[in-house]
Amino acid sequence: MSRVPGPPHMSGLKKRIADYRAAGNGRSGSAYVRETFCLSREEARKKAREWFDAFPKAAYWTEVESWRQLDDDQIEFTMRRLHSAD
Repeated sequence: MSRVPGPPHMSGLKKRIADYRAAGNGRSGSAYVRETFCLSREEARKKAREWFDAFPKAAYWTEVESWRQLDDDQIEFTMRRLHSAD
């Protein structure tokens, strides 16, 4: 079985994306720190509570940025907060 190459423009796009990320121009320039987790429902609640306790919402604008329930009762979620409270 031979592999069919993708459209020629895709290889150039993939290289530009890789170069952009390697240069540190991705999320690192954001004012926010994000971390994504995939945990059981109870563990997800505990992890979110840890974030809110360590980085109070009033100072760090901490929030659950997105979440979804997966088939095996796992919760995938992204926590977001400011780098610092200053």
